[in-house]
Amino acid sequence: MQLFVTGIGTDVGKTVVAAILTEALQADYWKPVQAGDLENSDTHKVRRLISNDKTVFHPSAYALQIPMSPHAAAAIDGVEIGLDKIKRPKTDNHLVIEGAGGLLVPLNNSDTVLDIAQPNDHIILVSRHYLGSINHSLLSIALLKARGFENISLVFSGDEHPTTENIITTMHPDVPVLGRIDQEPYFDKNVVKAYADDFKSKLL
Repeated sequence: MQLFVTGIGTDVGKTVVAAILTEALQADYWKPVQAGDLENSDTHKVRRLISNDKTVFHPSAYALQIPMSPHAAAAIDGVEIGLDKIKRPKTDNHLVIEGAGGLLVPLNNSDTVLDIAQPNDHIILVSRHYLGSINHSLLSIALLKARGFENISLVFSGDEHPTTENIITTMHPDVPVLGRIDQEPYFDKNVVKAYADDFKSKLL
């Protein structure tokens, strides 16, 4: 199984969700493009949050210095991101792939994060309530469907907001909710493991 974790925007909880899924499946983890915070990257964060010893952490295809949209960070670093250089790691294990930002975050002048995903991926869309999040969630689902992705699941993160969540699921009843991640005081290995145990039965 290959899961592509994306979000309706930035700072919605993708990395925590990716850690939970990685732990649940004892999967490999891969962040294709990392922009900024290279000493404490998302790969570092997921590594600290999981407990199993089976996960392999595959190196990013691009590790950019500045915390900006990848196309802009790459320009500052004097490189151009090419899809042909983003080669999915070969593994016999499950693979959790974490995108950068939302689906249409540009990698270069023509490609976006969505272009890294493959048709058979299980798309995990992380949604978090804020003013405008309904629109961003519905747009993201509509884009995925328009691109032909059929295996899409939602994860809601943060404090529960029933009116927001209900309208999203009502308008897309064919997109199941894999689960929700509460607004925890902190996330550590124990918290992630508890969520992973709950998610595992829904994934396998």
